[in-house]
Amino acid sequence: MTRLTSIICAFFLASAPLAHAACTGTDLIAALPQPERAELEAAAAGQPFSEGNFWQATREGREVTVAGTYHLGDPRQAALLDRLRPRIEQASALLVEAGPEEEARLKEAMAKDPSMLLSDGPTLPEVLSEEEWHTLSDALRARGIPPVLASKFEPWYVSMTLALPPCAVEATQNPNGLDKLAMRAAETAGVPVRSLEPWNTVFQLFAELTPEEQLAMVRTALPLEDRVEDLAVTLADRYFAGQSRTVWEYMRLQAHGMPGYTPEKADAEFAKMEETLISRRNRDWLPVIEAAAAEGPVVVAVGALHLPGREGVLALLRDAGYAVTPLD
Repeated sequence: MTRLTSIICAFFLASAPLAHAACTGTDLIAALPQPERAELEAAAAGQPFSEGNFWQATREGREVTVAGTYHLGDPRQAALLDRLRPRIEQASALLVEAGPEEEARLKEAMAKDPSMLLSDGPTLPEVLSEEEWHTLSDALRARGIPPVLASKFEPWYVSMTLALPPCAVEATQNPNGLDKLAMRAAETAGVPVRSLEPWNTVFQLFAELTPEEQLAMVRTALPLEDRVEDLAVTLADRYFAGQSRTVWEYMRLQAHGMPGYTPEKADAEFAKMEETLISRRNRDWLPVIEAAAAEGPVVVAVGALHLPGREGVLALLRDAGYAVTPLD
């Protein structure tokens, strides 16, 4: 989940009667049979820069520290911040997905127009099967959202809501992920915090998806609802092991066997999501990063899924002539 999506979720859920519950569950990847785990690990390893959360990129005197972040709070974040803080203190700027000004503009826009996430098309009960709507309604209630309210949400927003397990909803109201901790460290050190993209980028990207593509996001999330806490634990554990790309590949391979899907269809949908939510944004960020690096050492702290891949931030920097080396 991107930082902006976490903020969106937090805005809508802030007034809901939520009970705090720590996420507990099983690392689904560790529990895989060895042949499936080997296939998964090979798929992840086939991507450039598939492991590691901390990197350095240098070119002709320019220095970029790239940190992959996990957006929710976790006690393990403290050790990561200790590693990152000295680089932030020596940086000319900290670049994040959404800085303080963008967060403020997003909250202001949603306060002025709460309908910006509402669809003008058919309601979800009208386009989902009765069984799908029943499952979705239970999932929404578990997150403190009345189904009647969510029935008019844009399907993409509903799918992003499902990505946040009930046990983690409260954490979005007081986010303490590495990106947020890095922003506080920069503020303390007097280092400017800049955004890599405008506040409404995510809205614009999702608006380009067809209604069918948005519904597919909901339908692929629903069968995983009974494992949502396990998925949350898996994501966190793999992040702190520097293996966030492995979780993406796990989800893709799991989708191969979902009802109504073939491996080809699942791969096509995941490729579209990667292009829309990750790759295109990475390409747009590159000139922003390069311009900042021309002014002095810069730290880039973005969601860990933005680092690996053929069009990940690290590969784009390498292709732009930077020498990219791990700091892990």
